[in-house]
Formats: sequence, C-alpha cells, structure tokens
Amino acid sequence: MMQYEGGCHCGNIKFTATGELQTVVACNCSICSMHGSLHWLVAPAHFSLLSDPARMSTYTFHRHIIRHHFCPTCGCATHNEGVTPDGRPIIAINSRCIRDIDPAQLTIKPFDGRSL
Repeated sequence: MMQYEGGCHCGNIKFTATGELQTVVACNCSICSMHGSLHWLVAPAHFSLLSDPARMSTYTFHRHIIRHHFCPTCGCATHNEGVTPDGRPIIAINSRCIRDIDPAQLTIKPFDGRSL
C-alpha cells in the first residue's frame, strides 16, 4: 500500500492516507458538484488527520449524516466523514487535496448523491 500526504491550500489542515489510489468518485450532490470534489474512499483506519481538528470547520446538510470538513482560512474542502449504504464508516478524501496526484489520471466513477 502507498502512503499519500495532503491538506488544504494554506496548510491549516494536513492528513495522510494509505491505500491504492486508482479510482475516485464524482458525486453529483449539490455540495460535491459545487466543490468539484473527486473522492477517494478509505476506511477510517487508513486516514490520519495530522492537524488539530479544531483548526477545521464542518458543514452538514440534508440528512446531516455526512460531515463535510473544510479549512476556514483558505476554504478548501479536504475530506468528508460518513457511512456507506451498508453502514460502514468511511472517509471521502478530496483527491484534489492530495499532493503529487493528478486526478485526471485516475478512474472517475460517477455516484448519484443527488437522488439520496
């Protein structure tokens, strides 16, 4: 497994994640569409937030089951925390916030979050 580093534009939020980054999810819900996020889905055990959680802001909407984390300084949406349809905890990392990754080179899988 590879380890990846990432964070927001200003460096206020920093994280690492391990896994095989090959496929990302393009969710068409209102917020993901506006952010342009391409999510890499990882289990919480494969994600480490390196910065103080108090340094990030969190937004929820609709059913309030997904916590959308972003930097209050630079505005970058770095990752989300939620659960899969079968109830497993999941972290959705915005691949655009991972260092040295070109999301255009990854397989992009659409997800219909708008219909949920």
